[in-house]
Amino acid sequence: MRYFDPFREFDALRREIDRAFQVVAAGRDVPSAFLPGRSARTYPLVNVSENADAIEVDALAPGVNPQTLDVTADGDRLSISGEKGSDQVAPEDYHRCERAAGKFVRTFTLPAPVDTAKIAATYNNGVLHVVLPKAEEAKPRRIAVSVG
Repeated sequence: MRYFDPFREFDALRREIDRAFQVVAAGRDVPSAFLPGRSARTYPLVNVSENADAIEVDALAPGVNPQTLDVTADGDRLSISGEKGSDQVAPEDYHRCERAAGKFVRTFTLPAPVDTAKIAATYNNGVLHVVLPKAEEAKPRRIAVSVG
């Protein structure tokens, strides 16, 4: 007797949707987090915060070779790219493979203009920390009110 397994059904549905998008995207440059990959993933996962002076981005990127990391700011966009190494296991030896590997690119719009000359990035314990100082025109200004 075969039991209904909703997770197996959802997995089959996901594969069918992936195939449909592959057919639609044939011949187009479709963004994907890991290249090549079976489906698009959002990687690295990021937290973006803002204070009066800067925008800070923390990107969770364990297993990434720091030598491959590239952080690029262009106008109001930030791109993080790099390469995550893989285990030396043959694909046919896997029963399940959920830890993606390969090249990745993540680009998003920043909430305010930044001073690209002062951007600093550090990678420690699998977390990429990027500090993007705000451009002077983006910083809040205190306006004195005169009583007249």
